[in-house]
Amino acid sequence: MDLRFFEIYRRGEYLLMLMEGAFFSIALTIGGAALGFLFALALSGARYGKVPVLRHLATSYVEFIRNTPLIVQLFFVAFGLPLLLGYQWPFWGHALLALTLNFSAYFSEILRAGYGTVSEGQREAAAALGLSKPLIFFKITLPQAIARMYPSLTSQFIFLFLTTGVISEIGVNDLTQAGKFIDSRTFRTFEVYFTLTLIYIAISLGFKAVLALLQKRLFAWQVAR
Repeated sequence: MDLRFFEIYRRGEYLLMLMEGAFFSIALTIGGAALGFLFALALSGARYGKVPVLRHLATSYVEFIRNTPLIVQLFFVAFGLPLLLGYQWPFWGHALLALTLNFSAYFSEILRAGYGTVSEGQREAAAALGLSKPLIFFKITLPQAIARMYPSLTSQFIFLFLTTGVISEIGVNDLTQAGKFIDSRTFRTFEVYFTLTLIYIAISLGFKAVLALLQKRLFAWQVAR
């Protein structure tokens, strides 16, 4: 096999595109995860709460997102919503919104499962001490749920990062889009996508290392148990 990786790295333009694409993929993933996590807190709270209407609406939303492909959600956000609502954002804005919606559904389901791991006795003891239900939720149930489900949250984060390559389908200049461009110029498909694979692996391992460090810092009380 005639492998010619130098076709990629001999031109500074291609290396710069890969670096910019990787940065863009990382930035959109972190932004989508942060916004999605905040939305997931509201969704999981609604599903955990006692208001039937909110619980059913949140459940329907989560099931809809989890049972449709990300690329379909992406196309709907990028091309469907602008027609329905009469607005137009840059493509990276559509990608960020689609990732936020997607992240929120999966994070919400993980958090909801985490609430069930907190014993009812702790909530009853807190209520006996006079704490209100919102305070019990935010001070007792939520911190323990996040700490216990942190490995699942981080695994889901990494998995969703690895699926973000689909945003290149709407013209976002992410890492996959950079690879497509380089491939179209060099015709070295194997070399290009093998390089992309290594970059995605490196970024994923970097995310894992950072998230593991955050776990030790934020949930030292849980890790030490």
